[in-house]
Amino acid sequence: MRRILIVGGGYAGFYAAWKLEKRLRSGDAEVTLVDRRPYMTYQPFLPEVVAGSIEARHAAVSHRRHLSRTRLVAGMVTAIDHAHRVVTVAHVDGHGIELGYDVIVVTAGAVTRKFAVPGIAEQAIGLKNVEEAVAIRDKLLTAFDLASGLAPGPRRRKLLTVTFVGGGFTGVEGFGELLSLATALLKRYPEVSRDELRFHLVEASGRILPEVTDRPGRWVVNSLERRGASVHLNTQVTSTVGGHVVLSTGEEFDSELIVWTTGNGVNPVIGRHTDLPVDQRGLIVVRPDLRVGTDDDPVPDAWAAGDDAAVPDLASPVPGALTVPNAQHAYRQGKLLARNIAATLKGKRPRKYLHHSLGAIATLGIGRGIFQYGRLVITGLPAWLMHRGYHVLAVPSWERKIRVLAIWLTAAVFGRDIVSLASVQHPRAAFVTGGESTVPTESVSRTAE
Repeated sequence: MRRILIVGGGYAGFYAAWKLEKRLRSGDAEVTLVDRRPYMTYQPFLPEVVAGSIEARHAAVSHRRHLSRTRLVAGMVTAIDHAHRVVTVAHVDGHGIELGYDVIVVTAGAVTRKFAVPGIAEQAIGLKNVEEAVAIRDKLLTAFDLASGLAPGPRRRKLLTVTFVGGGFTGVEGFGELLSLATALLKRYPEVSRDELRFHLVEASGRILPEVTDRPGRWVVNSLERRGASVHLNTQVTSTVGGHVVLSTGEEFDSELIVWTTGNGVNPVIGRHTDLPVDQRGLIVVRPDLRVGTDDDPVPDAWAAGDDAAVPDLASPVPGALTVPNAQHAYRQGKLLARNIAATLKGKRPRKYLHHSLGAIATLGIGRGIFQYGRLVITGLPAWLMHRGYHVLAVPSWERKIRVLAIWLTAAVFGRDIVSLASVQHPRAAFVTGGESTVPTESVSRTAE
């Protein structure tokens, strides 16, 4: 049997393995998928996980539940040596192993792009996986709990200040949903007033949501500002040391929660630890049929797709354009990977990837959204309902669809669950301290009566 190794279990990798199981008989090939996480993250749901509109596990699709005939390896590929058909894997328990293969499928995805901004590594959090989304939500809820017991002052003001850096879809959706959650919390926290909330969205360019045209983009900015947010365009963050945010415009403020969503960065494994061809940005060079290489210099038995691949966009009128790194493309590229790999194993010709955009849609909080397809623009409640309808259909498996629908219906009746589980990040703390306070007695200040 041919050994097919899939690097990464995100959108493209998961769908490639899932569809290969359906297209290949048990004796045709042995499929192995390597990923350090045991699930595929349905990233369009992360903003709603942030807002508490969806349970965290419902945005994760289990590999083992759906990939019954695929060998799953819990680890991260750290090097690819295609010349010798072997990859090096850092197993989750710390030891390294090598895996051989006949055909490799690279769908490792991208990482959050970071810049050399002082304080970012220590203060900021990304929004690319479920754990980050949960941590953002819990941090906001904890901030409300702490602020409600403090007198007005710098510490309280910092706790109630949120900063998102990056005005792409991830940043804007996460920002809008978290703002919706914070506003909803006010009726449960009478000690906190609406005027005390400070939400800042910082974007280096002159507009947000580059996937939509200028007018809808301005509508989103105006919508956020009407809800009390501050949108800083043509602005960069120059420092976040100690949670003190400094902007290139000279404005400064303290922020307890800083979320960094400035786009995709090159996966270091793909950029520096493989002999597969990469372009100047560190993306794997692929042909329109998703095989690695070029028409003049093909790489046998190697395929790639998703955010770590430079996939030609045949639907674009711009020569040399590449598909944008989003879920819409990764999902379809993963399915085509399975189709084309199965076809080549049976001596057939693979198909080229061609997908015309279905438009852009974003959620901005409960009852708020925006959709654009060509010149058609829909905003508000209808767009929000379209967003939910589209994604409940797109999330894989009926099991996940039903779970998501159930939690939405429950929330519509009883509202969001506002319990913070931030302590789960330190599960042994209560056991270790034995109930003793970790705050020194001499540091406790007396509240003025």
